[in-house]
Amino acid sequence: MKRLSLICTIFLLLSLTVMGQDFRAVPSMDTRTLQAMIDKASSGGGGRVTFGQGKYLIGQLELKSGVELHLEEGACLLGSTSPNDYMPVESGEVAGDRLKDNSHRGLIVAKNAKSIAITGKGTIDGQGLALALTIDSLHHTGELIDPNYNVRRQRPSELVRPTLLNIVGCKDVRIEGVRLRNSSGWGLSFNRCSNVKLRHLDIYNRAYWNNDGIDLTDCHDVVVTGCRVNSADDGICLKSYNPESGNEDIIISDCEIRSSASAVKCGSASYGAFRRIQIRGIRVFDTFRSALAIESVDGATIEDVIADSITAVNTGNALFIRLGQRSGNRKGTIRHIRITNLSAQIPFGRPDIGYDLRGPEVDYFHNIHPAPICGIPDNCIEDVLLENVSIIYPGRASKGMAYMPLWRKSDVPEQVDKYPEFTMFGELPSWGFYLRHIRGITLRNVKLSLEAEDFRPAIVEEDVEGLVLENLSE
Repeated sequence: MKRLSLICTIFLLLSLTVMGQDFRAVPSMDTRTLQAMIDKASSGGGGRVTFGQGKYLIGQLELKSGVELHLEEGACLLGSTSPNDYMPVESGEVAGDRLKDNSHRGLIVAKNAKSIAITGKGTIDGQGLALALTIDSLHHTGELIDPNYNVRRQRPSELVRPTLLNIVGCKDVRIEGVRLRNSSGWGLSFNRCSNVKLRHLDIYNRAYWNNDGIDLTDCHDVVVTGCRVNSADDGICLKSYNPESGNEDIIISDCEIRSSASAVKCGSASYGAFRRIQIRGIRVFDTFRSALAIESVDGATIEDVIADSITAVNTGNALFIRLGQRSGNRKGTIRHIRITNLSAQIPFGRPDIGYDLRGPEVDYFHNIHPAPICGIPDNCIEDVLLENVSIIYPGRASKGMAYMPLWRKSDVPEQVDKYPEFTMFGELPSWGFYLRHIRGITLRNVKLSLEAEDFRPAIVEEDVEGLVLENLSE
């Protein structure tokens, strides 16, 4: 018996042995032991912590500089369902209302770290439904009050629901190959990070609400490629809360996205700039809102955006570009936008009808919405090219459902300071595109087609200068 105990002790010590700065975890280890491994690897100049096959029940882990977490196939990190196991990570960003949609907690967090990575074929599962319901129950029993609890929608706010990854102020970040599942809030959150590589990730984030797939906030030099995202909110979303910063040099390519909101979106939080954004080779399915949304409503400059080869099947809207002004006197800019090789099919019914967490429908009767590209009075969108675009609409518009005749197009509300969404204007007098407050827009090789009759014209424009139509077909 003593010999067996000695053998077990030797085996455990070997599993903890540093090989260079590499460690190997076993499922019996608790969060404190795993964190000690990460800390030791980082303090020794960096290394790898490998998780072998098995389930690891963990609380919050902090990834430190120079450390790679490697999840072998069959390894699964299961997040604790107790909110007491998650502590806030200070973002260093502007405080106040601007951060009310951004949790500062996460299952795996990092702050101001360099050269960090998460790799392998394993799984990180936040057990988000159980965690969120625990948070909800504790709020109602008075044990853990959420001051921002959403009474109308009967759920705790995003601020108290941890993300899967919460990476803040980090440089040289690599997340590759892993499966990411079931956050109680956003999935992967990156705030003020640079040189980020997200490759071949499989993200299924539909456990609760506000389950974005990937959020990039005020980040620079980011590549997102080969990822599959199924999310109960925006799939891949760029945000900015800092007027002095923004998102620059972002490449999103070869991704497949399903979403209860928009597939790829810039905004709505848009205080800093969005520059040199490339979106290529995106396949969109069963997405409730827009396949692609570009929104400056808080004063951001959005410029030099290229979106090429986007295919959307069963989506609520193909393209939404909005320049608004909801943050006081701060005026934004949208210019130099290139959308090429876009193909989309818009259904008559809800595109996410088969989902358990469906997007919130508007509260008014309407015919099928066109794709809006809209600035506001005295602040126009500039220099937009739509080339090789094909959108199929269902038609079936009825004058009895809602009727906005062409001679009343100026009655469409401006909604200058409202939340941006392609449904924000109510009933619109066209079925293909609605263009408003634009200086310079070219539609080249654009095909708009109907599956059934629609009494409205395909395109309606108001306050548009420099509209060029080349080879437009209906």
